[in-house]
Amino acid sequence: MSEGPAGGPDSRPENPREEPADPKSERPPEQAEPAGTADTHQLYQRGLDLLGRGSPAAAAQLLQRAAAAEPRSRSILEALARAQFDTGQYAAAAGNFRLIVEASPTDDYAQFGLGLALARTGDPGGAAEHLALAAAMRPNVRHYTDALRSVRATLRARREPQQRSSD
Repeated sequence: MSEGPAGGPDSRPENPREEPADPKSERPPEQAEPAGTADTHQLYQRGLDLLGRGSPAAAAQLLQRAAAAEPRSRSILEALARAQFDTGQYAAAAGNFRLIVEASPTDDYAQFGLGLALARTGDPGGAAEHLALAAAMRPNVRHYTDALRSVRATLRARREPQQRSSD
C-alpha cells in the first residue's frame, strides 16, 4: 500500500528552481508553530481522506499536526485516535480517546474506542468498563456488545487458571 512520497507534497519548494531553505535555520517539526484554522481544517480533511483510503500512518502524521493546532477538537482527536489504533499505536490511541471521554463522557464511540485500545494494551479490566458504558448507551450497536462480550471472556479466562491453582 503506497502512502505517497516520504516528504509529502508540502516538502517540495514552490518554485523548483529555487534552492530549499537552509535546513539548519528551520525549527524542528515538533517545535514548528501550529497551523492556522484553514490549514488545520485542510490537514484534518486530508487526514480523514487518507484514513478512509487505508493509509492510517500517513493520516496519523497529518492529524497529529492538526491536533497540535487544535488540541481541544474532539473530531480531530477522534480521527487521530482511529489512525493511531489502525497503526498499532494502542497506548497513544487510548490517550486520545480518553481526552474525548473526559470532555464528553456520553460519547459512546469514544468510550468504545477507548475500550478497544485498552484491550489491545493488555488492560481488559479497563477495557470492560468503557465497553460496558458504550454498550449501555447504545445497546443496539452489535460491535459494542460483541467487543464487551469478548473482553469479559478474556477476563473470565484469566481468572479460571488462578482459581484452579488455588484449589
